[in-house]
Amino acid sequence: MPGLYFEEFEEGQLIRHAITRTVTEADNTFFSTMTMNPAALHIDHDYAARETEFGKPLVNSLLTLGMMIGISVHETTHMTTIANLGMTDVVFPKPVFHGDTLRIETKVMGKRRSKSRPKAGIVTFEHKAYNQHGEEVASCTRQAFMHAKTEGE
Repeated sequence: MPGLYFEEFEEGQLIRHAITRTVTEADNTFFSTMTMNPAALHIDHDYAARETEFGKPLVNSLLTLGMMIGISVHETTHMTTIANLGMTDVVFPKPVFHGDTLRIETKVMGKRRSKSRPKAGIVTFEHKAYNQHGEEVASCTRQAFMHAKTEGE
């Protein structure tokens, strides 16, 4: 099933995404090494236990960001997006650890027709990720360039 078209989004619309995901140690290690991030904070249990206030490895924040947006895709932009235009206001108010389960909510903050393409528009989303305790662990604002079903004025 495709995501929503430009016209189907309404400002203030809140989508509580059906998919949830538990982050594993393998996810974090693979992502960190694949993206060439050797930070011991993410991949070294001994270092994390001795040298950090958390006592265990943190999930790489870019993995958290990617999962937050990725989980939202099926119910928002799957097969209806032209491109992401940017992500701003990215924050991580609480850490994510191996074994945490993420659930995602997306709020439509605004939308406008494209000035250059008659069958497209820009939708601004606010994504929020929560762990299994209901604590907000990440948020960002994303602008997506979306296909429209009809031509605008």
